[in-house]
Amino acid sequence: MHRMKAIFKKEMKQLYRDKRMLFVIFFFPALMLVMFGYAVNFDVTNIRLAVYDLDKSTVSRDFINSLSATSYFSIVKIIERDSEIKETLDKKDAQAVLVIPTGFSKILIAAKEPAKLQFLTDGVDGNTAMIIQNYMNAASLSFNQKIQAEVLADKGMKLFVPLNLNTTFWFNPDLKTTSFLIPGLIAIILIVTSVVTVSLSIVREKERGTIEQINVSSIKTIELLLGKSFPYLIIAFLNAIFILIAGYILFGVEVKGNFLLLFISTIIFLFACTSMGIMISSISDSQQISFSLATFASLLPSLILSGFVFPIESMPYIIRVLTNITPTKFFISTLRAIILKGVGLQVFYMDLVYLLIFAFAMLFLASVINKRNLQTV
Repeated sequence: MHRMKAIFKKEMKQLYRDKRMLFVIFFFPALMLVMFGYAVNFDVTNIRLAVYDLDKSTVSRDFINSLSATSYFSIVKIIERDSEIKETLDKKDAQAVLVIPTGFSKILIAAKEPAKLQFLTDGVDGNTAMIIQNYMNAASLSFNQKIQAEVLADKGMKLFVPLNLNTTFWFNPDLKTTSFLIPGLIAIILIVTSVVTVSLSIVREKERGTIEQINVSSIKTIELLLGKSFPYLIIAFLNAIFILIAGYILFGVEVKGNFLLLFISTIIFLFACTSMGIMISSISDSQQISFSLATFASLLPSLILSGFVFPIESMPYIIRVLTNITPTKFFISTLRAIILKGVGLQVFYMDLVYLLIFAFAMLFLASVINKRNLQTV
């Protein structure tokens, strides 16, 4: 412990003198939080809608007004000719075009056959197009029930709904994308900052030649590695607290679970991240190589394979197996369980076990590589 404390103090003093590194460590997480929090958003609102109304009746205008009255649709253009439809979608003046045929109101009021509408959507972005279609289906169903109630009322009858589905969304009732993404964003910011900073700290000793002085001292390899990683472990934990506070202030994301469990889970994850950084530094000879490897090993798998954006359940089996290479997958699962659901340890304890196994495996590999490097010198 005495030798580890000496390495810890040395690293803290060196870090304090490096103002540029301190600026990057604390500025980078804030920048990523703001950029991802506001830019990565899958909520579809204010859909640009063009209308081609051939009926021009009171009923058709009521239907159009019912769409524009919601926050989902915004009428941006009234089309007068058939040729304008393709031009509107080609130029992206609107995301969808609603075509109301002639005689729409007469067929609807007569209630002898279903009145038809045509809804043309820009399908380049398939996910957005599907969401727009679902919104239009819901709006059509709501207007359809209104017309049915009016027709039946004229005949002295009441609308009877045999099945009434009551849908309730747990944990994220407003279905906000930010509530889903913020826990994942916390994990990605922490792993990138931790892995990069720790890997650079050890490689910096190699470039300056001071690693030789450390090697000839009485300090052991594991003491050096742990002493080097502890300062960045503390800094990463401070970043985690800052991100949680900023997420609450900017996006209204509250921690519904136990703060002690959140603290323990974060420490274990940061331990795994710093262990990865130590392992990368062991196989790197320069800061440029170390930075490239650390960024590639931490950022890319975390974005693609962790479930941050893309659901793991939808991936092929081989890719689902490959997702286990990144500790971010397990920490995101833990964060969402604690922050959004407020569940207990019994739900995610296996994720923490994997993180511990990952951390000790990285430390073991780093220790073996460092000993081999010493033997070849």
